[in-house]
Amino acid sequence: MLKERILIIEDNKALSKIITKKMEKNLDFEVIQAYSYAQAEEIIEENDDFFITLCDLNLPDAPNGEIVDFVLSCGLPVIVLTGSIDDELRSEMLKKSIVDYVYKGNIEDVNYIFSLINRLSKNRDIKVLLVDDSMVIRNDVKKILKSQMFKTLVAAHGEEALSYLETNKDIELVLTDYNMPVIDGVELTKRIREEHSKEEMVIIAMTGKNDPLISAKFLKIGANDFISKPFSKEELICRINNMLDSKEQLEKLNSMVNRDFLTKAYNRRYFFSEIKSFYQQKIPFAIAMLDIDHFKKVNDKYGHDIGDMVIIALANILKRNTKGADIVSRFGGEEFCIALRDIDKKRAIGFFAKIRKTIADHTINTNGKTIKFTVSIGVSFSDGSDIEELIKRADSALYRAKNGGRNRVEIE
Repeated sequence: MLKERILIIEDNKALSKIITKKMEKNLDFEVIQAYSYAQAEEIIEENDDFFITLCDLNLPDAPNGEIVDFVLSCGLPVIVLTGSIDDELRSEMLKKSIVDYVYKGNIEDVNYIFSLINRLSKNRDIKVLLVDDSMVIRNDVKKILKSQMFKTLVAAHGEEALSYLETNKDIELVLTDYNMPVIDGVELTKRIREEHSKEEMVIIAMTGKNDPLISAKFLKIGANDFISKPFSKEELICRINNMLDSKEQLEKLNSMVNRDFLTKAYNRRYFFSEIKSFYQQKIPFAIAMLDIDHFKKVNDKYGHDIGDMVIIALANILKRNTKGADIVSRFGGEEFCIALRDIDKKRAIGFFAKIRKTIADHTINTNGKTIKFTVSIGVSFSDGSDIEELIKRADSALYRAKNGGRNRVEIE
């Protein structure tokens, strides 16, 4: 597989080589160097497939930043490098659709470039929902988000945003205004927090400066951060990046403590800790025990590596088809336990019937082999009994599913 490429356009050959050497050591990219406008033009015309370009503003044959406009016109993302700390020039550059403006003063500035490129590479897989009733603000902020390589969705009010959230389960960041018709930003934040924790989905509120109490209200109901309008491009980018960096670090820590190493589903310890909130909130829920049918035969026939692939595939199907507030946990071996939050019996039965079929229809293709597997499922429902009793009932239903021919759902 070919590496993605970065183009550095810098006439200071010593600096260019230092940056290139450090990039090749710290980043998984191929780095191409150009020392003039003409050389860069030739390289891009030959092949313009670059992840990012780093452009010096003052080149021998383009002393006034002409290279930036050229590279942008080719549809390539640009990080501007400059030895100038002129605020007017900086402001002028940031009005363009550049990624960032970096002062190349010392090694820390060079290190910032590495962290920025790493962030941009991750951003390509992050979906952001922007919610604002002002078309002007939506267009301006969307332009900023696009420059940072986010997958961006836009909504004009909270109701439309909730619709997007329902159909796009992979949204990780929501930027929301306060004053909006239909459903405002405060109500939208409350609704999101009913389904997604602060660790699962970042919410940044955009508030007017004449609303000093609103920012505190947003934070109290679950926003991760807020930013006052009007804001600069750099401030918005820094706040977003800081929030996403914090989210990723917390995810790593939580994963080590709460997740199963193989499947990244929750572990048994987390399940029993989190299920307490279902009781505290006095909401109806369903418990299901799942077990892969004839799993020993899978291991014996294909080996334990393939067996692990089957377990991972099952975990991924379960995680994809449940909501953020539900719990998918691996209890051990090929056994999983699911808790569906705030659901009645009819919908729960329909869900597990559907998930059984989804699993049975799934195929794993590896090393020329096509592997299929099924699961048996036992389900119980909250009725005031403690969690140990509900799991015992679900286990009993699972036993009946196994004895009844497997690849089926039984209800306690």
